[in-house]
Amino acid sequence: MRTIKFPCRGLNYTFCLLSIAVSILLITTVSRFNIPKASSVTVNKLKHYNSKRSMLVSKGKGYPPVLAYWICGTKGEGKKMMRLLKAIYHPRNHYLLQLDDASSDSERLDLAQMVQSLNVFEAFGNVDVIGKSYAINRMGSSGLSAVLHAAALLLKLNADWDWFITLTASDYPLMTQDDLLHAFTFLPEDLNFIHFTNKTIRKEQTDLNQIVVDPSLYYETSTDLFFAVESRDPPDAFNISGGSPWMIFTRAFMDYCVSGWDNLPRKLLMFFTNMVYPVESYFHTLLCNSIDFQNTSIDNFLMFSLWDIDPSESQFLDLSHYDSLLESGAAFARPFAENDLILEKVDDMILNMCSNGLVFGQWCSKPATNRNNHTMDSSSSSKDDDDDDQELLLSFANIDSVKPGLYGIKLRTLLSDVVKRREYSTNQCKKTLNPSEIKVN
Repeated sequence: MRTIKFPCRGLNYTFCLLSIAVSILLITTVSRFNIPKASSVTVNKLKHYNSKRSMLVSKGKGYPPVLAYWICGTKGEGKKMMRLLKAIYHPRNHYLLQLDDASSDSERLDLAQMVQSLNVFEAFGNVDVIGKSYAINRMGSSGLSAVLHAAALLLKLNADWDWFITLTASDYPLMTQDDLLHAFTFLPEDLNFIHFTNKTIRKEQTDLNQIVVDPSLYYETSTDLFFAVESRDPPDAFNISGGSPWMIFTRAFMDYCVSGWDNLPRKLLMFFTNMVYPVESYFHTLLCNSIDFQNTSIDNFLMFSLWDIDPSESQFLDLSHYDSLLESGAAFARPFAENDLILEKVDDMILNMCSNGLVFGQWCSKPATNRNNHTMDSSSSSKDDDDDDQELLLSFANIDSVKPGLYGIKLRTLLSDVVKRREYSTNQCKKTLNPSEIKVN
């Protein structure tokens, strides 16, 4: 019998065995990091999953636009964000997902892996997840900074989009992407959608002249605002406008906000850095004081909000609001809890959602199977069916085609009427805020 000797001649056997054990441990550790599921996502930087799309998007007259979505959430909202992403997904669009500092690295990793788990997202390469987040206080200037950062990232990743849409994990669509893309196909490309008001909608914002500091700009975790005792005089170089924090902006306007070829975007950014809820005033003020963009805003951000019904009602929408949602003509609604029953009704009656949560449209070559008619013997067979459906759809997808339903036709008619009457070119920026007159009792 042949005896195999250790190549440790002249060395202490204890030391030799220890060296071998350490080597095995290192090899095991390296192998663990090489598992595809773990190494496919980098949590320390922005991960762009597919630098090239498998299909080119046709642009120009008669073709649908390209929408760029920024979806922001916080701790425990990864599943809500995925449900929203599936509900608004279309291969033409771009999507940027961000969990703020309250979430953990593992949550962001889980979100990225959920994105990679769907063949559709991987095939078209149009969904990105920010792996390393930062502090965001939605009351302060760090909230405004996050919006500008998202726009800058989307411009850098792929600047062929036409409109920038901001959503939170508590928002949800009231129509399919085919409907929304159809309605926007026939619009002038310079229209910005944002709601203006001449009233303060936040009790905390008692005086626009009050100076505040947002420590979340320089701390790693979200921190409460610091309210200074002193106040400042209102500006005379520009008029302040304000309204809703939700918006649909053109790529040209967002490029202007980020690049600022004149000094106005930077001047306003410096001013609004020390104001409460600057995201509710900065873009409104910039639109109204810019010569290039002051006649491009429509006083409608296409978002249905509970507070538009009755500010005294509970925090979330429920089934009693369903008819109001349909009558609003809005493209989105808020706020929804994770398991609101009304979401199920919207999925079934409006979106015709599939069992895997995706809302397919005209770009699919195979009719989507409605969740109500989908039968399955087990969870594994359901997953296999979903994978087969996705592979079939990806083989013959026509991403330049949309087929609107009733809601899309209604929205197109509404927007066309606004453009025809040109209301947006004269009225919106007259609703300026006078800092000396907006104190809340």
